[in-house]
Amino acid sequence: MSIPESTTKVYIKTAPNNSINFEFNQPDSTFEIKQTSLGSELKEGEILVETLYLSNDPTQRGWINPKLDTSRSYMPPVLPGSPMQSMGIAKVLKSNSEKYKVGDVVTGKIEWATHSILDETRMFNKIDVSAGLPLELYLSILGVTGLTAYFGLIEAGGLRKILENPVKEGEKVPIVCISAASGATGSVAVQIAKNILGAKVIGITGSDEKCKYVESIGADLGVNYNDPKYKEKISEFVGTDFIDVYFDNVGGEILSFVLTRMKRFGRVIACGAISGYNTPVNVTTWNEIITMSLTVEGFIVLNYLPKFPEAVNALAGALKSGKIKLNDAYHVKELSGTDAEKLEQVPQIWNLLFTDKPVGKLLTKFT
Repeated sequence: MSIPESTTKVYIKTAPNNSINFEFNQPDSTFEIKQTSLGSELKEGEILVETLYLSNDPTQRGWINPKLDTSRSYMPPVLPGSPMQSMGIAKVLKSNSEKYKVGDVVTGKIEWATHSILDETRMFNKIDVSAGLPLELYLSILGVTGLTAYFGLIEAGGLRKILENPVKEGEKVPIVCISAASGATGSVAVQIAKNILGAKVIGITGSDEKCKYVESIGADLGVNYNDPKYKEKISEFVGTDFIDVYFDNVGGEILSFVLTRMKRFGRVIACGAISGYNTPVNVTTWNEIITMSLTVEGFIVLNYLPKFPEAVNALAGALKSGKIKLNDAYHVKELSGTDAEKLEQVPQIWNLLFTDKPVGKLLTKFT
């Protein structure tokens, strides 16, 4: 196994105040590409890794926000002059760590780079490649994405009671509404809510095609928020039963509406706010939280780190039983060209999250 002497990385050049400039070599370019030496020695606890896959997540937008209050953030910011980062899968090429050895395939917070020297504490897990599962699963259903969907519903959504004591035949099942339902977290949440918890499920997404997809994986109703009548369709579906749990991935105008359809004492899972990452969008119906005695719980999946094994076992079991399906669980964009050309493509693929994202988890594959 050859050890590279240099690496090519994407760095933050200028922190974006609003929209990101994805063009290179401009005064206000958000990103720039550099080739740097890797050096020859590893400090104690460090590993040299080769990037295999990068995860593309909306939360990365917050990491490069120049207005980020570091005292209020669960992750340190990625500052100008630093390599851009994401969750990813990498192979250990060299190690000065007691936890990871050469040849291990690991998941963790890695860099937008062909190769990186990282501290072992940035790794979350060593993948058991002997299990024979596609590596992509460890960044989708069996990764942070799936764990977020699981703990969002079971813990923040207060649905553990149904997991442990399923609704009996003839009893009323909860109504769960999920925004960004065709996305990485949303699509797993749809299947957990429907196929594991037995809920009635509404999936909100951005096109008629994606509505068909969320219905194919279990949603009772897929709704296109670009349809002028989407609010009427949701209102008609829930009637006077209203929504028990709302898994919110977008915030903004959709959240403002769904709050008006929540059941008294219902729960709102505040998981993401992709609609306001570039331009903040106000929530105009906050009074509903008061008048309907709603519980809004923001959560970070790392809050439940001690329970990760429980969730992985539950999700793996659901995969084996067919309650969670692999069809379109992830969408892979493969890089091509020289190292520099590959790295130029990485920000553009990430931008698909905010423009024309395919269904499921969007992954970037290095070759």
